[in-house]
Amino acid sequence: MKQLKFIDFCAGIGGGRLGLTNNNLECVGYSEIDYYAQKTYKTFYGDKEKNYGDLTKIDAEKLPDFDLMIGGFPCQTFSVIGKRAGFNDSRGMIIYSLIDIMKKKNVSYFILENVKGLVNHNNGKTLNEIVKALEDAGYDLEYRVLNSLNYGVPQMRERIYFIGIKKGLKKKKFVWPKPFKNLDIKDCLIDNDVEEQKLDDKIFQKYLNNKYNYGKFDLNQILKQDYLVLDTRQSDLRLYEKKVPTLRTGRHGILYVKNNKLYKLSGYESLLLQGFPKELAEKSKNLKLNNSKLLSQAGNAMTVSVIQALCESLLKCIGDEENE
Repeated sequence: MKQLKFIDFCAGIGGGRLGLTNNNLECVGYSEIDYYAQKTYKTFYGDKEKNYGDLTKIDAEKLPDFDLMIGGFPCQTFSVIGKRAGFNDSRGMIIYSLIDIMKKKNVSYFILENVKGLVNHNNGKTLNEIVKALEDAGYDLEYRVLNSLNYGVPQMRERIYFIGIKKGLKKKKFVWPKPFKNLDIKDCLIDNDVEEQKLDDKIFQKYLNNKYNYGKFDLNQILKQDYLVLDTRQSDLRLYEKKVPTLRTGRHGILYVKNNKLYKLSGYESLLLQGFPKELAEKSKNLKLNNSKLLSQAGNAMTVSVIQALCESLLKCIGDEENE
């Protein structure tokens, strides 16, 4: 089977890209409009490929030929965290720009990702509309919600994934990857420069003593549990054992216990929790981005190990028998 080429749309910092290149696919370009994400992307992967910028303004005829499209099309409009405006928000229309590129470039395959909230947005009508549009574009389509926690990283992250194969190209039934374990949380919470959460901090103490948390938690007991994770992003404190809640673009505030101290999750560690390798996480320290910015970039990324597993399943589905 020939080496497949892909373009990374709505690329962010390239979590999807890594999942594909780990399967020996070749990146021939990407599309990203955020300045800081572009900076991180180039730091991670170099500047060999061209950034085609705003995908709604791309002239598809000027794109290089490619076999597979990967894209985490904007999810704010469908998320339970956001306003759930859906197709009333221009960002919700980007899926149609992607479909237009698919048609004009006769793309053979795609892997698309969005938030779980898309499933029941507008009582399921939005998902049905997207599914119909993708199928009408000429693809056999599979879609399913997967949790990153079951695919290699200790992060509770549910996302819906769409797998598209041009009609006539499927060699066998697409089989969704089976769950597997890989990274332990101890492998991710390893940043030597991580910031400690001071227990006597006025804001932290005010949070612990609000009407939702007052009298419910014993900090001395909490500090005895290594790798206990504390989520302070809501009014009420939530605890998780050896796993982290969903990393998000705009909501930070995850703490963890290590050696009887509380630490604030760092951007470096959030990259590891998304399946990025240590060598790239190390490069992020050269970016001189503030921790909040890097946390946001990681929260906006695709989980590398999930995309890698999906790509492996796709290759089995479209590959020749003798190459399997």
